[in-house]
Amino acid sequence: MARAELALRDLVLGRVAALPGRVDIRRDPARADFPAWRERLFASADPASVIEQAAALHADAAPIKAELARFRAIAVRGGWPLIEGNLTSTLEPGTQDAARVPQLRARLAVQDPEVLRGAAAESTVYDARLQAAVRRFQAEEGLEADGRIGRLSWAALNTPIEAKIGQLRVALDMRRGLAAPGAERRIDVNIPDSRLKLAEAGRVVLDMAVVVGRPDRQTPMLDVRLVAVQFNPPWGVPDRNAREDLLPRFRRDPARMQAMGYRLYQRIDGELTEIDATTVDFSAYSKDRFPFIIRQDPGEANALGKLKFVMPNRDDIFMHDTPDRHLFRRPDRAFSSGCIRLERPMDLLAEAFNGMPAWGRERFDRVLESGATQGVALARPIPVRLHYDTVLVEAGSVVMRRDIYGLDAAYLRALDAPRSERLAEASSRP
Repeated sequence: MARAELALRDLVLGRVAALPGRVDIRRDPARADFPAWRERLFASADPASVIEQAAALHADAAPIKAELARFRAIAVRGGWPLIEGNLTSTLEPGTQDAARVPQLRARLAVQDPEVLRGAAAESTVYDARLQAAVRRFQAEEGLEADGRIGRLSWAALNTPIEAKIGQLRVALDMRRGLAAPGAERRIDVNIPDSRLKLAEAGRVVLDMAVVVGRPDRQTPMLDVRLVAVQFNPPWGVPDRNAREDLLPRFRRDPARMQAMGYRLYQRIDGELTEIDATTVDFSAYSKDRFPFIIRQDPGEANALGKLKFVMPNRDDIFMHDTPDRHLFRRPDRAFSSGCIRLERPMDLLAEAFNGMPAWGRERFDRVLESGATQGVALARPIPVRLHYDTVLVEAGSVVMRRDIYGLDAAYLRALDAPRSERLAEASSRP
């Protein structure tokens, strides 16, 4: 019975209680009420049925388990073949490719038998039937479903089936013992999905694409509050950005950088002194030796755009506007240095100022057009949660996102860690 109790605990509370840096893993033991489940287990003439009920607690459990069973069945049959050859160039619809098209058809046929219906498996033409299968696959993976197979699609096609199974197992465990979302107004940013949702009273009132940190500058998981908005913000460039991103640009054209509002400062005799960038030989400096501080004035070219949404935290992460609007059209949006860039900052601004009648669109426009920096505290701070969930259930269907930071892989290692100590603990209970 000790093993059954341990299994029940995993199903009710989740096996992985916490991980470093994962404040987004929010268990609620009181709500899960494991003691009541334990009593049911020991009182039941059919303990297996209690285990089955616990396994189906979360609404997402059934579709995720069905998808997990589907992938496991594919794995038992040998999984899917990896595509080899030139995976750096895009395969365009209607083209002929003797090397990649047959491999593509064989790979997709493992999941989608429709691929082979009415088509010869050895055909080298990227025909309409195969294109339709690719678009279905791209939609499931959260990619742009245009039938063009580029770098991201090739990578998704070659993701090992074991990795997919691991992601689904992680998704199931993460949902166990999960704290219920409150009815209060809140903002959720799912990093792998690169989307922001603002919900209130159980209803999503705002949904937009965002740009998140790239893998080498990851957006941290946070549980914070949006407390203020800064109009026409200046940008105090972080040291790493200055050394790695802006130094090469100053080398190429310091005059243009100054025209874009970048100011260069150096500490001289203890005083922070502005330096004319056009007088500096930037070839003499490197990312390991860069004694300058960089600031960018407010304006059209400012990297933060015209709005900065302030949510105090030790990592100095915030949400902001951006002049680089084209990035929101991309299915992969992990391009920032950690902060969150917003597709529709004015919509978030309107929601943030909800309940502040002195502010409206006319006043927003007037302050923005003035070009002057102005900070405004919100009357109702909004809870903000940056979280990491690569498996989504939408209208009963499972869609998966890339594990861009490897956090699912780390979770899976914890999930599969030896459990002898936990078994001994359960055995010691009456």
